[in-house]
Amino acid sequence: MSANHFPIGMKDHDRLEKELGGGIPKGSIVLIEGDYGAGKSVLSQRFTYGFNQEGVTTTLVSTELGVRGFLDQMHSLNYDVVKPLLDEEILFIPAEIDASGALTGGGDEERKQLLRLMMEAETMWEGDVILIDTFDAILRNDPMFEALVRQNEERQAALEIISFFRELTTKGKTIVLTVDPSTVDEEAIGPFRSIADVYLKLEMVEVGNDIRRNIFVKRFAGMGEQVGDRVGFSVRSGIGIVIESRSVA
Repeated sequence: MSANHFPIGMKDHDRLEKELGGGIPKGSIVLIEGDYGAGKSVLSQRFTYGFNQEGVTTTLVSTELGVRGFLDQMHSLNYDVVKPLLDEEILFIPAEIDASGALTGGGDEERKQLLRLMMEAETMWEGDVILIDTFDAILRNDPMFEALVRQNEERQAALEIISFFRELTTKGKTIVLTVDPSTVDEEAIGPFRSIADVYLKLEMVEVGNDIRRNIFVKRFAGMGEQVGDRVGFSVRSGIGIVIESRSVA
């Protein structure tokens, strides 16, 4: 394993690691931004599986999937995570949020303090890489953050969260956040864009009957190898992510 980055593996399965310059920088904050359906979750799942193949311990927090849904999704992509989960190499934390903004199955306390509960959950931060998919759902449904938004203090709240993440990155941990920008105020997401060491923007394009996705690399600090400015990919059942060799206009 490199001293400066976490490899995302699967060299013989897809070319994603090569396209991203060899992996994800250690001690970095990674922002993956895209609208609904652009591929944020599948990219998080691919990273999680690939990290595991390279001996990198990970935590994946999902606001959309429970354990069964996660296993079914990974199986459909041919990413077998049953043994890594049992061996505690991957920690999967379901943080499903219902229509009322409450954690599914949670008590009253869990309905009110999502960010605080997350920050105080020490086990969650023990992995080498922590992925939160989708982070905007936690921001939107945390009453304290919402109150600050109403007071036009969302930027200050974001900076406090960033300070917490930066403390973790000084220990060599990498934080990966996925965000749907259409669901949060610009003042809330702006600070995360500004400080992200790696900033990837996902877009979805329909070509005939096919759906292809693009990763636009807006920033990629901390890597020695060259990283391109666009990576085209598709998602195929039973295969997972497939890097497309040709450009999509």
